[in-house]
Amino acid sequence: MAVDSILSSPLGPPACEKDAKALQFIEEMTRNADSVQENVLAQILRRNADTEYLKSFNLDGATDRESFKSKIPMVTYEDLRPFIQRIADGDRSPILSSHPVSEFLTSSGTSAGERKLMPTIKEELDRRQLLYSLLMPVMNLYVNGLDKGKGLYFLFIKSETKTPGGLLARPVLTSYYKSDHFKTRPHDPYNVYTSPNEAILCPDSFQSMYTQMLCGLYDRHQVLRVGAVFASGLLRAIRFLQLNWRQLADDIRAGSLNPKVTDPDILSFIVTGAMAQYIPTLDYYSGGLPKACTMYASSECYFGLNLNPMSKPSEVSYTIMPNMAYFEFLPHEAAPAAGAQPLQLVDLADVEVGKEYELVITTYAGLYRYHVGDILRVTGFHNAAPQFQFVRRKNVLLSIDSDKTDEAELQAAVESASRLLKGYDTSVVEYTSYADTATIPGHYVVYWELLAREPTAGPTGEVMERCCLEMEECLNSVYRQCRVADGSIGALEIRVVRNGTFEELMDYAISRGASINQYKVPRCVSFTPITELLDSRVVSTHFSPSLPHWAPDRRRC
Repeated sequence: MAVDSILSSPLGPPACEKDAKALQFIEEMTRNADSVQENVLAQILRRNADTEYLKSFNLDGATDRESFKSKIPMVTYEDLRPFIQRIADGDRSPILSSHPVSEFLTSSGTSAGERKLMPTIKEELDRRQLLYSLLMPVMNLYVNGLDKGKGLYFLFIKSETKTPGGLLARPVLTSYYKSDHFKTRPHDPYNVYTSPNEAILCPDSFQSMYTQMLCGLYDRHQVLRVGAVFASGLLRAIRFLQLNWRQLADDIRAGSLNPKVTDPDILSFIVTGAMAQYIPTLDYYSGGLPKACTMYASSECYFGLNLNPMSKPSEVSYTIMPNMAYFEFLPHEAAPAAGAQPLQLVDLADVEVGKEYELVITTYAGLYRYHVGDILRVTGFHNAAPQFQFVRRKNVLLSIDSDKTDEAELQAAVESASRLLKGYDTSVVEYTSYADTATIPGHYVVYWELLAREPTAGPTGEVMERCCLEMEECLNSVYRQCRVADGSIGALEIRVVRNGTFEELMDYAISRGASINQYKVPRCVSFTPITELLDSRVVSTHFSPSLPHWAPDRRRC
């Protein structure tokens, strides 16, 4: 098969020999997806055969699928927490992986309000870099001339900590940007950024954003593409430009630098995304320019890439690369029939088009049959490798940036905040919420219906503001970091609705076919008629008056 026919494209052959090799690799991996998966599992089990975890299940060195599936259970983070905690505390014995754990990658998911710690090993950087190296060869099939200019990408690092045993704990992208794979990457004319490494690696979010924006504007005539890791990050950059354009223009005109930029590494250089909710706003600001979605990844594992990066965001499907990890899929059923047999995991090559699955992974770094929590829908196949559309995160109610707030967390936050109302003989009758992304940055909106024994002596506006802040204090550390350190989430808002509003909400649901006997108040809403109904009943609005407390690894509630 000729290299130029590896992937269907309106532009014909690969842009260069390097691209041809990358596309040939994609073709080989996806043609032989099942055998590649079989080999990956065997490699993982063989190298980790003497780990404490695998030995506890009496695998006895077996590397075949049947033995693996019959003896190794599916697990969640809570199942692995004791093992992970021992590694974090300094135990260097082969607990989960035969290779030393090099650091922990902090997941955007949380456990007991704190970030999950995902163990990783040094060679995982090579695996991630491999997936990155495939992105531009695919993109070059659809867009000509990307080697003739630069990309204005807003890339940022986040705070990192050390575990009691001395291992770094940080987000996966921070780990990558600080690695030699990124900092000393060879020159690639198809992947030149306007942002210098020094600006990307600046820990101060304002200084990093300012200098990246300044460099991008200075090189504006060479910029062919603009991007960020998450859609919300790009909107933050647009809002930043709206607020700071005068100072930026003055600096470019005068050859000066904003005195707020004090990082010495920047000074030495400067002298010479869950993100579909942001698409309408991006359409507004971009004037309908194409929006490319390139890859699917998480702290636990990098999964695959989009072989049609210029497809509409609502139609994006990701092809799982079978060499990245061992993948299994749990059929997802919202309400399994009573007495039904437990659902069995399905292999990568055996998933069915149109069905939804929860992703389960086994990695080289020591996660075995681990529930990732992503719900995916199979849209088709590229060769023998399935293509998936991301549906949602399991159990997540609210998300603006990298935060993920579930129903239990929201309930606990409402309960804690509502205690402030007791002195006014007032209680929260009902509540719901939604993630408001019409503002920049987006923020959580929580609707409260209150019951006051004496309506004229109810809580003041100041008390309601304290309720907003108390809710934020009780949300997980990822949310609070986004609020405090990153500025990627705005102040939480409570909208008080008039009495009887949630009765109206139930009436509306029943009018649309809901059963009155089974109706439950939704704890998160996104359907426009419902949010319009709620907003039409608002009697007062209140915002958190200050930032919540946040420090790495510190639990507030």
